[in-house]
Amino acid sequence: MEDDPNDAFTLYAIATEYRNFDQQKAKEYYDKLLAEHENYVGTYYHAASLYNELGQQDEAERIYKKGMQISRQEGNMHAFSELQQAYNKLMGLDYEDD
Repeated sequence: MEDDPNDAFTLYAIATEYRNFDQQKAKEYYDKLLAEHENYVGTYYHAASLYNELGQQDEAERIYKKGMQISRQEGNMHAFSELQQAYNKLMGLDYEDD
C-alpha cells in the first residue's frame, strides 16, 4: 500500500480483509475502487454483496448491473455469469431453489 496507494489489487485485498471485521471500512475501500477503478471487475460482486448485507438492496442492484456491463465490455464472461446469478438471486429470480 505504501508503494502504490492507488493499486486496484491492493485496495481490493484490503477491502476483502476489512469485510471480515469492519464492514463500513470495507465499504469505503470498495467505493474507492468503484469510483477510481471501474474496470476492476472483481470489485462488483463483493461490493454489491456487501451492500445487500447492509440492507441497501437498491445500491446492490445498481452495482451488480454496472458490474455486468463492465464485465461484458471487458470480455470477462465468467465474471458476467457470476454477477448475473447474484443479481437474479437478489431480484428473486433464482429458480434453482424451487
